[in-house]
Amino acid sequence: MSDSDDTKSATFGRRRLLQGLGAGTAALAFPHLWLPREARAQTAGYGTVRHLIYIRLSGGFRFTTAFNSDVDDEFNPFGSSSKRASGTEWGVGKLLERAAWLDGEEGKPRRDLGMKPVTDFTNEICVLPCVDHEPFSARADGGHGTGLERFLTGYVGGATGFLTYVNYGVRERVKEAAARGITLLPAFSLGEAGMATGSPEYATYRAPVLEGSGFQGFSADPDSTLPEWARTVATKMDARFKDRLHTALRGSVETYQQTRKATSDYGKIFRDPMLRVSTDSNDVVDGISNKELRTLLGTDTTGQRAALALRLFHFGCPAVFLNQGGYDFHSREDAELPGEMEAANRLVSGLRTALQRMQHPEGGSYWDKTLVVLGSEFGRTTGGSRFNSANGSDHGPDLATRWMSMPFMGGVISAAGKGGKSLGSVNASNLKATGKVYSYRSVLKTMLDLLGADHQGIFPADAPIQDFFA
Repeated sequence: MSDSDDTKSATFGRRRLLQGLGAGTAALAFPHLWLPREARAQTAGYGTVRHLIYIRLSGGFRFTTAFNSDVDDEFNPFGSSSKRASGTEWGVGKLLERAAWLDGEEGKPRRDLGMKPVTDFTNEICVLPCVDHEPFSARADGGHGTGLERFLTGYVGGATGFLTYVNYGVRERVKEAAARGITLLPAFSLGEAGMATGSPEYATYRAPVLEGSGFQGFSADPDSTLPEWARTVATKMDARFKDRLHTALRGSVETYQQTRKATSDYGKIFRDPMLRVSTDSNDVVDGISNKELRTLLGTDTTGQRAALALRLFHFGCPAVFLNQGGYDFHSREDAELPGEMEAANRLVSGLRTALQRMQHPEGGSYWDKTLVVLGSEFGRTTGGSRFNSANGSDHGPDLATRWMSMPFMGGVISAAGKGGKSLGSVNASNLKATGKVYSYRSVLKTMLDLLGADHQGIFPADAPIQDFFA
């Protein structure tokens, strides 16, 4: 589906005027100036992904310590790894080596399942070193409130969360499946309501928000408590009520009936034992058991949510969002970031291992059909030192705050030959961009594009990123 009909809102008028009057002169003076343009194209990978796992490294993440580490000490005081996998171009932080969960007898079951340190498979990960909320602006947005709003919706004050756009974008797929008697689950936000907001135009497609890590509350089917005659009476009453209405007013009743049926259908899925990821079940589904998922991903809240995400995919869920960790280290970052990164490493390694082992109902592996992306609301800065005066890091208007060095992994990345690649680069001493700069909304739109979601009219000034397939 093309974005040829996208229209730009009035808020872009001044930018379009500047482009028309001075883009040529400005480009000569500032060769790395980013200018918005209408998004008219799809990528060559449109629709190649069936599922998305989108992970937020919560609180603002110091990306240069992990995914853009070949920079000066003030940006990465922990150093770079010499253990990066062959063919890796992006800066692998030494913190990505941490993998105590593989050590000793306790780590043996994970090693047996195929888990590896992240540094062993960095050549399967593609990194965008320079992703910025607003590449056309004069400074970074280092505000917890505004930065998170941009992360969740694309804009400050945005009324629609990214997962709502996902559900809107795959609406025809869901409708076609329903016509064949198949219920597909929507995208889920596991613990972040801002990802599931929806303005009136998109409100119908708001993503469910699940607190906790399971559907234990769906242990019983309320319809099953009614005798057959009672269910028949209720159905006939609805039909009679609708028939008495003027035809112009019947739509709301039909919507109610469809919603009630969808709720019933969802309930049947939510009661499936497969979704009881907090149990050590040895029953194998899609080539892996819940016990093995718990071994790989852990039994804490984040691990269980990640396991639940993989199980939701079995029922057609297109995307799951979850938070990991807490990286707002204004103090003690020197002591606490390594441990937090170790947990992130386990999540990334566990997901990779599980996805490559799991067999997709449509054929092939889940790895072939799933994209995993990590981001945060902004990067972190110290203003010229390795750490601030409290051995932590902060956030402000500078490049260290501005750049989100976002990693992507999955079969679509490997198939495109972009595993280990760096789409962009920076000057090691000052972080000035020496390569491509991407808008954060372009990243969001790329994820929609790869999912095969209709993104016409969404972020019209930001095109999906073609460079993954160039």
